[in-house]
Amino acid sequence: MNADETAIVDAVRDWVDREVEPVVRSLEHANTYPEALIEQMKQMGIFGLAIPEPWNDAGVSTPCYAAVTEELARGWMSLAGAMGGHSVVAKLLLRYGTQAQKDHYLPKMATGEIRATMALTEPGGGSDLQALRTVARKDGEHYVINGSKTWITNARRSQLVALLCLTDRDAEPKHRGISILLVEKGPGFEVSRDLPKLGYKGVESCELSFSDFRVPGAALLGTAEGEGFRQMMRGLEIGRIQVASRALGVGAAALARAVRYSQERESFGQPIWKHQSIGNYLADMATGLTAARQLVQYAARRYDSGERADMEAGMAKLFASETAMKIALDAVRIHGGYGYSTEFDVERYFRDAPLMIVGEGTNEIQRTVIARQLVKRNPVR
Repeated sequence: MNADETAIVDAVRDWVDREVEPVVRSLEHANTYPEALIEQMKQMGIFGLAIPEPWNDAGVSTPCYAAVTEELARGWMSLAGAMGGHSVVAKLLLRYGTQAQKDHYLPKMATGEIRATMALTEPGGGSDLQALRTVARKDGEHYVINGSKTWITNARRSQLVALLCLTDRDAEPKHRGISILLVEKGPGFEVSRDLPKLGYKGVESCELSFSDFRVPGAALLGTAEGEGFRQMMRGLEIGRIQVASRALGVGAAALARAVRYSQERESFGQPIWKHQSIGNYLADMATGLTAARQLVQYAARRYDSGERADMEAGMAKLFASETAMKIALDAVRIHGGYGYSTEFDVERYFRDAPLMIVGEGTNEIQRTVIARQLVKRNPVR
């Protein structure tokens, strides 16, 4: 990162310490949407970090974007989640959108006036994105959409949804019939319910339903049908880097709490970090987090190079999320009974960490992606 980007990360870190830390516990336990914090994020330009000139004058590199995401998640993972899908949609528009689509959406997305999310997952579909049942049928100059989506973050508060759907049910192979439509809410588009969650509180995750929902033909991302699956696979690269960065933030927060508590808590006449079992936990936690951070930054640099980064993003997401889960559990162990108390923050990290293991493609899927790309890049000749 350059000096300006380092200053941005420092400013976000200071904001998290000053504005987020004092209120996060009460907001999280009450499952309250952080309206005031989101507004401050807009004012700081956080929703525009993934958007460059000429639509925004504060776009940053992906390594900087990852570092900002980590800082947000260190304060509250839900804040980082509030800008995750938004950034994926921005990158999809930048890479595949028409000039009219970019000019229409990106300036307002940069300020947060328009917030965006993506709608991929369907009930019963899970990680199998080719098993879509949401269909967009062409009717003159419009598409008519029928189907449903689930686990859609920020669905109630987003003005733009990048909807993955079938535009050709007879296409072979099946992914050739998948397109992305840029849709805004209207008659036939319903946010049916908020899903109850173990963690990831405050920010909503919803089910969506579409019943004869009409959108103009110009809602198609790009200029050709059947490109949606390929487009979204590229979009998920930045999405997985973002989720990996969220995991870093959760892991960093849990480690910081554990280091502090292990110095303050005494047993058998000495701080507990001096007991070898606790010291070993801390050593492994710090080592794992440092390795995960380097892997995330490596994936971010690969993404910015323009080369295919699905293997690197998958590695970062896989390793960082598993590391965060282990750190969160070990932080609970170090806190003993207090780690199980809602009066201490480590229980929140333990509830938030599993999301990164299953979100943006499960870690089982990441291993498949990694293995497939590894063989493809290293064929036997």
